Amino acid sequence: MFNVREITTEDVELLLDYWYSRSDDQLIKMGANPSKMPSREVFRINILNQLSLNYKLKKAYATIWLYNGIPIGHNNINKIIFGQEAYMHLHIWDVENRLKGLGQKLIKKSIALFFKNFNLQILFCEPYSKNPAPNKLLRKLGFTFMKKYSTIPGSINFKQEVNRWALSKEKFDTLKWI
Repeated sequence: MFNVREITTEDVELLLDYWYSRSDDQLIKMGANPSKMPSREVFRINILNQLSLNYKLKKAYATIWLYNGIPIGHNNINKIIFGQEAYMHLHIWDVENRLKGLGQKLIKKSIALFFKNFNLQILFCEPYSKNPAPNKLLRKLGFTFMKKYSTIPGSINFKQEVNRWALSKEKFDTLKWI
């Protein structure tokens, strides 16, 4: 019913469709600045370039979330320092699949892959503070709230208040959901 796998070349268009089918208002609600979005082709090339790299060389990594065999979202990390840390992002593509608890079931499997494949000691997530769903989910998963601060969290974002959450390897190893 629920499954998570590494992104493949066949998934790239689905991921791009998610980003490039959003209205400006939808992008802003996620914390993205529509004027900073790269062209679809540049985004495609960036994703494809990461797929063939060894884990130690990847700057970004994504998992695809499946429900009943159908891709419904993705979970990715970037700012990866192999053996140390990474920053996580989560996206359920279709509105109909949000707020149903699917993300909580799927993200657990992705997080396990992130810690294993990148030998992480800590995993961060910095959702837009005005986006309640990911903040609530991170608390439920056992992430520790670190701070709220203003930053430009990524290349497609505007300056915004984010909540920094962290999950250490030590705490991850004690969680009962793994």
